[in-house]
Amino acid sequence: MEKLNINQWAAEDRPREKMMQKGAEALSDAELLAILIGSGNTEETAVTLMQRILAACGNDLNRLGKWEVRDFSRFKGMGPAKSITVMASLELGKRRKLQERSGRTAIRSSADIYELFHPLLCDLATEEFWVLSYPDIGRHIYKLINVLLL
Repeated sequence: MEKLNINQWAAEDRPREKMMQKGAEALSDAELLAILIGSGNTEETAVTLMQRILAACGNDLNRLGKWEVRDFSRFKGMGPAKSITVMASLELGKRRKLQERSGRTAIRSSADIYELFHPLLCDLATEEFWVLSYPDIGRHIYKLINVLLL
């Protein structure tokens, strides 16, 4: 079967046009990522390529966020430039989550601690041991980091 280029799709089905008409929330993860990489390869569109990549990580953006260039390079059409573009976008998402949290410093429960540390620790390649100490609840937060090489 011959590849149908995205520019041959109906305008309302093309990821960029769909986003302009319906907003980002109307697009699948694969369509959003396809916009970033811009093109697929000789056999598949950017959307199809990103669908395969997402399937390889269980359609889990958190798992995809841990991928390195070598993981993406298993897929035809994913060179260093496209891989780094995807990696950078996922890092921006993580930083956005951190900024949302920065305005709320009070620690009232373990859930607050989880919300504070999860974006910092979720994509680490090595296990780290962090100690959180706060003498007055919600006033001062001190972090100590030990990297444990396993």
